[in-house]
Amino acid sequence: MAGRFITLEGGEGVGKTSNMIYIQSLLKDKNISVLQTREPGGTKLAENIRQLLLDKGQESIAEQTELLMMFAARAQHIRHVIKPALEQGVWVVCDRFTDATYAYQGGGRNMALSVIQWLENFVQGDLRPDLTLLLDAPVQLGMQRATHRGKLDRFESEKMVFFEKVRQTYLTIAEQQPERVKIIDATQSLENVQSQISNILSPFIHD
Repeated sequence: MAGRFITLEGGEGVGKTSNMIYIQSLLKDKNISVLQTREPGGTKLAENIRQLLLDKGQESIAEQTELLMMFAARAQHIRHVIKPALEQGVWVVCDRFTDATYAYQGGGRNMALSVIQWLENFVQGDLRPDLTLLLDAPVQLGMQRATHRGKLDRFESEKMVFFEKVRQTYLTIAEQQPERVKIIDATQSLENVQSQISNILSPFIHD
């Protein structure tokens, strides 16, 4: 039996890391084999690409380069991690996936959504998440949380208007695909956020 593919999305500082751990423990409690992974990343090569993308180096990265690097990392991730796990009946929980590309490169960088869609089809074939949990919070709150984590990476150092466009794109995706994308209010306490996650996952697990 094929595994299920769950993605966790959201802007900076919405609490994805702590809630990834919670989702994994929730599934394990139901005796579900689960693999936790992230994007960009998930394989040695994809993690190297991640470092290049996040590093505030000497050379500025062109928007087209950034987009292609995202999908290059994703191609490795799908081939070597995601698809093999799903085929073995393991559930995959991924910190960000292609929705993030639409939000960051499409919304934030104003790249053509048609180009992203072409790359999505080219790299992923018919692979799409079964369920996406979108952790949503106002940009200012998210950035306040992110700055408390320490030094900001290349993406986290963008201006507020960039993140406003990212958030709006995420919300538009959720509005267009309500069956797959479930919005979670990330302004609440961690306990309340995880209660929302549990309520969404419960029928999905028993589906």
